[in-house]
Amino acid sequence: MKKLTLSILILIFFISCETKKSVLVSNATELEESLSNAQPGTEIVMANGEWNDVRIKFFGKGTESQPIALRAETPGEVIIQGESDLRLGGKYLVVDGLYFTNGASPSQAVIQFSINDDTLAFNARVTNCVIEDFNKSQRNKQDLWVRFKGRNNQLDHCYLAGKSNRGPTIRVDLEGNESIKNYHKINNNHFGPRPPKGGPSAETIQIGNSSTSMAPSYTQVYDNLFDRCDGEVEVISSKSNFNEFRNNVFYKSEGSLVTRHGNYCTVDGNYFIGDENSPHVGGIRLIGTGHWVTNNYFYNLRGEIFRAPLAVMNGIPKSPLNRYIQVTDVVVAYNTWVNCKSPWQFGVGSNVDQKDVLPPSEIRSETPERTLVANNVIYNDKGDQQPIVQHDRINGIEFKSNVINNQSVDFEGVEGLIEKDFSVTEVEDNVWVPLTVLNEIETHYGFEFDQIEKDLFGNVRDDNDMVGATTSDASPGIMDLSKYGPDWFEAKQEPKEPQILSVRTSDELIQAVANASNGDIIELVADNYDIGSSLIIDKKLTIRSADSVARSTITYLGTAETPAFEMNPGAELVLQAVFLTGSGKNYAFASLKENMSSLYNLKVVDSEISNFDYVLKAYKYSFSEFIKIKNSVIKNCNSGLELSAEDDDRGDYNAENVYILDSQFDDVKRNVVDYYRGGYDESTVGGNLVVQGCTFTNSGADEENGILLNTYGIINVDISNNTFRNNDVKLVARLWGAKNNSHADNVIENSGELIVEQNLPLKLMY
Repeated sequence: MKKLTLSILILIFFISCETKKSVLVSNATELEESLSNAQPGTEIVMANGEWNDVRIKFFGKGTESQPIALRAETPGEVIIQGESDLRLGGKYLVVDGLYFTNGASPSQAVIQFSINDDTLAFNARVTNCVIEDFNKSQRNKQDLWVRFKGRNNQLDHCYLAGKSNRGPTIRVDLEGNESIKNYHKINNNHFGPRPPKGGPSAETIQIGNSSTSMAPSYTQVYDNLFDRCDGEVEVISSKSNFNEFRNNVFYKSEGSLVTRHGNYCTVDGNYFIGDENSPHVGGIRLIGTGHWVTNNYFYNLRGEIFRAPLAVMNGIPKSPLNRYIQVTDVVVAYNTWVNCKSPWQFGVGSNVDQKDVLPPSEIRSETPERTLVANNVIYNDKGDQQPIVQHDRINGIEFKSNVINNQSVDFEGVEGLIEKDFSVTEVEDNVWVPLTVLNEIETHYGFEFDQIEKDLFGNVRDDNDMVGATTSDASPGIMDLSKYGPDWFEAKQEPKEPQILSVRTSDELIQAVANASNGDIIELVADNYDIGSSLIIDKKLTIRSADSVARSTITYLGTAETPAFEMNPGAELVLQAVFLTGSGKNYAFASLKENMSSLYNLKVVDSEISNFDYVLKAYKYSFSEFIKIKNSVIKNCNSGLELSAEDDDRGDYNAENVYILDSQFDDVKRNVVDYYRGGYDESTVGGNLVVQGCTFTNSGADEENGILLNTYGIINVDISNNTFRNNDVKLVARLWGAKNNSHADNVIENSGELIVEQNLPLKLMY
């Protein structure tokens, strides 16, 4: 009998060896031919090198024991660039080790788990791959980097970073019976930085959409790192039923995990790590019914309202699928918040006061019902005057066995939140756990709480059940990058030490700008530089005077409607201690008119800008993460900062953050600032404008709308400690009272009014 068993095993081994076939391909023709002939067990190996404009259709029918594989000869050394994409169809397929960069998909997706509507992928896997800066030419051109269809597909150990155009990085589609109850897995990936897009449709992961939001998905998102994913207010947007989000790390990502549509999600064991310098890093925002939020850890979060550490929203009565369903039958249990600003916010989005400008179908008046908040811990090393924010009634929420140390600072509490003196200790960077045991607090044992078997660190709760996310002081190693992404790809790159390039002539300045490396400093040592055509800024550069007192002058002699500094994708310019002057008909700074595939940034410090038509001209589809003018003088210009080209009223805008600090504006004939966001989308939380400590004189007289600082539709505006003198305008500014627009301590003399309009009429986006 033993001999017979051994013979069978040997036979199986030889059959397996015979069916496994490895084929090396070196060009698109060979690749296509090999794919068309692939059988179960076939391994197609793409030769190392650059593969340009390759469109891969990977169809095959492998088996569970013998999948069909497409892999790189050496992981990371098969570079797919240009107009390239990959489509998978069939079953039991594996893609391994490809590197997409220096290009863009010519279709709707870079990687798609379908070849067409009739040929989907099942049990397919994409692993060990990278998609980096693989963007369409303009941010309004939409695509996805990974598009899921079919069932039981997986994306794991991949790195995706730098998506700047419209569209989620990953989307799971549920149209058709073949794609519901899909059980897709998205795990152990490193989602690197995604820059802010300036408007909606820039999620890192979107699961479903409003029209399929009642379908069951069962998508599993676990063990991923979301590293500074700042695309929009929703890092993850769950828009279907029965999805699970477990053991992910959200690191300084300016958004939240949001149960936007759909129900019955599990959010367990995740880390949300904030940044003291950012007011935009969020936690979890809840909409819908049946969600369980357990064992999550929130640290140093400063987001508010839609980006609150915990935001439980109001719903719309009889809500359509694309709006806000009432929160009901939700459990929030065994979570920990450490040093978070106003961590619990209930009734978020309540807008009954806007009933005069919004249709009844938009009024979010349904407060949460049958919602349990139990066994949670809040710790603040500095007392918070409002750890709980009630935007509306909370009588439908039950609080049980929650604990807070608010350092004896008084606040409006709720029954079921116990004040207790305890301390915390740091077990690794950004992870703090209670130092004193809290197991003397009797935990609330709710319905099905027996299913919360483990804590944040994986400890069994039956052995030592206690309030909060943790029951021990273990070190989880959440920022161990070896857990996430491909092992061959190094995501962290140390910045290069900048060179200082001294230039004495105009030609040397032109050459230095063209040839400098990213991060270099160009130092002006002469008195004057005459420039006849635009300086192309396509990298991070600082241009400064060698003598910050006797500052150098750059005179731009270029033709009308051209900029002294042309801001290209990826540009970041610091202009420091420089006189910049023009002809009166040209521009100081401008984006490209088209093909702004990624953002630019601009900082002007201790400088003077004069005699330009526009100080900054931002064209349609361009975007800046930050524009900063500090300790500078702007004078004798026709217009200041023109940031109003996004006029489609779809929620987009031209800059995320605009700071104008301690500067002087004199004889700017039209708007000093024209900053516009059109389209009513209450979940969009930008842009952001700060004007502080500035002086404005003799400006705005030629502006048709009569507004000096035009900020229509911008969410966060702070105009304070400024002086407005002799400006021939009707309005200094019109602020949006219902949003985070504020003004304080301004001196206004012969300059019109600064008014607050509570509800601005905006066009609905949906």
